[in-house]
Amino acid sequence: MSNADLLQRSLNAVWHPCTQMKQHASRDDGSLPLIPISRGQGVWLYDFDGNRYLDAISSWWVNLFGHANPRINAALREQLEQLEHVILAGFTHQPVIELSERLSALTDNALGHCFFASDGASATEIALKMSFHSWRNRGRDKKQDFLCLEGSYHGETVGALAVTDVAIFKEAYAPLVRSARTVPSPDARQAKDGETSEDVARRAAAALEKHLEQHHESIAALIVEPLIQCASGMAMYDPEYLRLARALCDCYEVHLICDEIAVGCGRTGTFFAHEQAGIKPDFLCVSKGISGGYLPLSIVLTTDTVFAAFYDSATARGFLHSHSYTGNALACRAALATLDIFKSDQVLDKNRELSAHIGHCLAPFGNHSRVKHLRQRGMIAAFDVITDDPYFSRKFYREALAREILLRPIGSTVYFMPPYTISNDEFAFLAQRAAEALEAALK
Repeated sequence: MSNADLLQRSLNAVWHPCTQMKQHASRDDGSLPLIPISRGQGVWLYDFDGNRYLDAISSWWVNLFGHANPRINAALREQLEQLEHVILAGFTHQPVIELSERLSALTDNALGHCFFASDGASATEIALKMSFHSWRNRGRDKKQDFLCLEGSYHGETVGALAVTDVAIFKEAYAPLVRSARTVPSPDARQAKDGETSEDVARRAAAALEKHLEQHHESIAALIVEPLIQCASGMAMYDPEYLRLARALCDCYEVHLICDEIAVGCGRTGTFFAHEQAGIKPDFLCVSKGISGGYLPLSIVLTTDTVFAAFYDSATARGFLHSHSYTGNALACRAALATLDIFKSDQVLDKNRELSAHIGHCLAPFGNHSRVKHLRQRGMIAAFDVITDDPYFSRKFYREALAREILLRPIGSTVYFMPPYTISNDEFAFLAQRAAEALEAALK
């Protein structure tokens, strides 16, 4: 089997996500290569012609401990011999119970109830529905609206699009969507002369306060990605915004939803990003890395107060939401193996050392004449490229692949989000090849 054989078969049969399919078939400046992958090992992906690619974006931000991780593999093999799946309505099983308990413990049991789904967008919709319905069950029917940050992204299903503020995902479906209201982002890149990132956070929080003063009676929840708005170009902001937002939500009786689908599981330096602000949300959405990048899984954690609003003898007052594969035993077992690795390998401590090395390797980009806003938060780093070329991201992507690295810019933002198992030498290799790809893409 060769790349060419599989490429044509995939173009004929597979409709790829977030993709204009014609770009895979064309050969102009806007084209994108389609690469059949045969296997993965550690941070590397290998195609059918023997070429390799360093997976610097963790295969869409999901892979934490490398491809074909032997410990996660072993846990899944063991689980396969016991139970692959069972309906979670009326039944339960050990992996889902243990995972719920361990995740709750990571919040100091402030969020003691876990609701399971399959993907990030589903988690967003669950949190939105649960917030609205809990207010309704408490006799607060007017609380039907939601707030999100400018440039926010929380998924692409119709419900999740309500709190997504990225035009390319939303415009075509606008007639189907009941859009949330937006408030200013605390994106530190918006700092004026003499301002710090903390100043920007306070300015954005002041705008949030003004909005809540006027509209809090109709607002059910504010949803944020803590510390980094990923899909809008890795917009990083100061934890002060989360502290102020939590206080304002408490003051005006509005739920706070922390979407940690991308930024959780150690990506920002703490297991949950909101920990760096010393707060607890009312809802916490977790997905992507929680299963180590192995299987679809998402969880929404919430409080005793929210849970109590549904605890009633009337079925209609329950949270009537379901997914066929809710709490899948295999996915839960992969997540438990992932948590085991965090504990046994002291991953967060080691990541602090690795993030320092990442910062060192990327520092030269800060002196590049066409680069601005070099930034880093834990294991996520990014910079913006000054360019008017509408095809920059595709050119960079192609040039990176030609140099054995998988980097997929968001517009003119180049970002790095590698698996935690990347070695110092491998990241040095990545940084050097990224610099070469940047020069080639800018020519």
